[in-house]
Amino acid sequence: MSEEKTLKMTFDPATIEHLGVKMYSKLPNAIAELIANAYDADAKNVKILLYDKKEKKIVVEDDGFGMSFDDINDYFLRIGRNRRKEGLELSPSGKRKATGKKGLGKLSFFGIGNTIEIETIRKNSNEKITFILDWEELTSVTEKDYKPKFTVKKSKASYGTKITLTKIHRKTVFDKTGLAISLSKLFNLFDNTFKVTISRNNDSPLRIDDKLKYENIETQFEWKYKDLIATFETEYEYKGKITGKIISSPKPIKPELRGITLFANKRLVNSPEFFGISESSHGFSYLTGWLEVDFVDEWKDDVISTHRQSLNWDLPLTTPLRSYLKKLMSHIEREWRAKRKEERDKGISLKTKINIKNWYDSLPKDIRTKVEPIISAIAEKSELPDDEQISTIRQLHELVPEYPYYHWRHLHSSIQEVSEKDYKEADYLRAADEAIKKYIKNVQKKSGIKDKDGKLKDGTDLMFNAFGDKGKLNFTSCKTETEINLENGQKHISAGAVVGFRNPVSHEVKETLYPKVFNDKDCLDILSMISYLFGKLDKTKKKH
Repeated sequence: MSEEKTLKMTFDPATIEHLGVKMYSKLPNAIAELIANAYDADAKNVKILLYDKKEKKIVVEDDGFGMSFDDINDYFLRIGRNRRKEGLELSPSGKRKATGKKGLGKLSFFGIGNTIEIETIRKNSNEKITFILDWEELTSVTEKDYKPKFTVKKSKASYGTKITLTKIHRKTVFDKTGLAISLSKLFNLFDNTFKVTISRNNDSPLRIDDKLKYENIETQFEWKYKDLIATFETEYEYKGKITGKIISSPKPIKPELRGITLFANKRLVNSPEFFGISESSHGFSYLTGWLEVDFVDEWKDDVISTHRQSLNWDLPLTTPLRSYLKKLMSHIEREWRAKRKEERDKGISLKTKINIKNWYDSLPKDIRTKVEPIISAIAEKSELPDDEQISTIRQLHELVPEYPYYHWRHLHSSIQEVSEKDYKEADYLRAADEAIKKYIKNVQKKSGIKDKDGKLKDGTDLMFNAFGDKGKLNFTSCKTETEINLENGQKHISAGAVVGFRNPVSHEVKETLYPKVFNDKDCLDILSMISYLFGKLDKTKKKH
């Protein structure tokens, strides 16, 4: 029967060269086509065997459904066959969505080798079909049909397909680990239902999994798409059909790993990028990840480039997607900045023993906008050793402490005791009032002036009797006109503090005064004045 059969590939040799050799000259992309074929054939296990001790050879074995003679002719050897249009969107079992679509993948073989031997056994068949595709034969035929050599034999072996590539173009030895990492970036389908291993010269197999994509990238933050859209309000028709994850690293990522990869039906359709957003922000140097956009593979129009490295972004279907992803990248970059700042501040707090968040929150806006960039420059951009960074930040904290305007007034210790808490709680009226009451109390205690009933005098009466050149308390000898003026100044300022602030405040509702009549700056001015009076009070001596 086999003598009556024939295998036939219809082609123009120039097509094979342009779509095969030139498009798939990179090893990972060519091997990826073989992996995709195995996945679409319902394979559970794929072995990639590299040999380079003597003659270079690549073998790819899978335990998929295999192919019958008709399958080979009707599907495998037809260039440009679109299986989706033939109603074959699913694998033979119906459990997987097919990753292949254009019917050009088999040409990838010639991108890396000149001779391809295919051995295949269809499930529930006892026939093993072996055929050879030879580049030199293929390019030398004068007809449009290429008829490869083949054999059909009975076999009790398990079903599946084995492809052997020889006459390899590559001159250097194979990099097993590098190839595994490259392949992991081209798919999002490696799991326990689809195991792919790679070995070199029969060494220990290395299993390829999705984690290899980011194996050498330390994760600092991550965003799951389903969580992202809760805070990302931009609308897009297919917004709810996207899945994926974005990660950031604490250190800049290698340029070739930066950006977000798009997958459709588990296969790369767009290499990592940021979708047209300006990458001048250094934040994009830290971001990578992937998004599943299966719907692009289901559109009637084919929007995926032939080499599967990018979508055609100039089409009516893809333009809205690009715009949406661009805005999403901007949103993530802003969140990254906020998260990174929070993390950085925690690290600084731990090292310096300064609560950075509380420090920043206590700074007036005009001060904070100057301090934060300095801290950022010290912690992120300087080349200072850690101990010098810590020392510098501590010194800055001493210069600009919490509530700096209060600190910079260098208030009398008695003032600080009674006003600091209220000032920090923004109760400025109470802070000033408590300071004046404390001052009055100390004047009473030091002067001991009493009224006719034997009670300590209060208010302006106290101040007029306690201070001045005729008063009970003096901080000068009252011998010169200047000294007398200073003494009388203490008297009038003290009395003015009572008349001009304490009396009105004690008879007025706070809401009518703050902040239109009395604000934080007014509070500091009052506290400074009382601090001055306290300093002079400390120097006074009581007349007997």
